Amino acid sequence: MSDIEIPSIDVRTLAPAERHPKIFGVLTSLIPRGVMHVTSDHDPRPLHYQIESRYPEEFDWQYLEQGPDLWRVEIQRAQSSGCDCCCGH
Repeated sequence: MSDIEIPSIDVRTLAPAERHPKIFGVLTSLIPRGVMHVTSDHDPRPLHYQIESRYPEEFDWQYLEQGPDLWRVEIQRAQSSGCDCCCGH
């Protein structure tokens, strides 16, 4: 088992205007093969489309829970993509 904590954002606790900026802030800082979790009270499919349009083939998307009241997804940066931070990956 890994000691690395997976970043997790529960958008149910955020104002709507803060949700996508916060998610993209974490998303773009992930190292290759790094993952994050997003929890929502609705299917976050629009977020998936937005990620795919901004970063085609850079992230994998997997549903961990699919409603009806709770939705959880795992988003993983592809091995071949670099992150937007200063770590050099």
